[in-house]
Amino acid sequence: MARTELPEDLTEVSDFFRAIGKQIKLLREQAGLTQKQLGEIVGYGEQLISAVERGVRTPQPELLIAVDKALNAGGLLAIAADDVMKARAKARLRHPAWFRGYVSLEDVSVETHNYATLDIPGLLQTEAHARAVYDMRQPPLAEEVIEMRVAARMARQEVLTRWPRGMFSWVIDESVLRRPLGGWDVHTAQLHRLLEVGRMRGMVIQVLPLNRTEHAGMGGPFILITPKGRPQQGYVEVQTSSRLITDPDEVQILNARYNILRAQAYGPEESLALIEKILGER
Repeated sequence: MARTELPEDLTEVSDFFRAIGKQIKLLREQAGLTQKQLGEIVGYGEQLISAVERGVRTPQPELLIAVDKALNAGGLLAIAADDVMKARAKARLRHPAWFRGYVSLEDVSVETHNYATLDIPGLLQTEAHARAVYDMRQPPLAEEVIEMRVAARMARQEVLTRWPRGMFSWVIDESVLRRPLGGWDVHTAQLHRLLEVGRMRGMVIQVLPLNRTEHAGMGGPFILITPKGRPQQGYVEVQTSSRLITDPDEVQILNARYNILRAQAYGPEESLALIEKILGER
């Protein structure tokens, strides 16, 4: 039985974010600025400005205040900052029911470790990659649901940039890096994103090469997550099933497997070098 998507969980927040995005676009165009120019003024990337204007990325309060000042909006955008904070809480409803338990932990985690075998982990995905993944979902998702799922996935990535920040590591199977989901243009941008995150302070990306004769992760992908003030937990997801693992013995086994996987994988520098090599092969 396929996972049920709930459109009624999605509309309220998406309409609000789209309305703010339209206001930003109108003010920007009245000021005679491109998305790139506005991004340079407020210190954000052109891609982010575009995503916020389209309503597929959460307009952070800091961004609203900066854009309000840059476009001389007279407080029109800044005044919405408090409402955005409330909407962010509601935005968690954009995640399907089977995933919400994990997301609630991710938002307060101090340590997250992810072993990936089939796809780029969600926290590392570009918007285009995420959209491609949801677009190829079977049975097909409604366009509105796809846009909301993409927005929700992008919003999750805030945990990588806020301070204080938790500790993050990923072990990614080499086959994932060689599978061009969404086409080569999308995949090339995705690999560059991995390089970008892998060079950030406190972020560790390792690649498990295909030529290894021993493999501690044959049981499939999993995540280890430690919420603030709580014991470490595991998370596994396959097909239509997902499970949070709280039993200490089971979590300990996953922890041991992850440590072995890290030992079997390339080191961080070697891993980034392999990603660069794959990019050079195109």
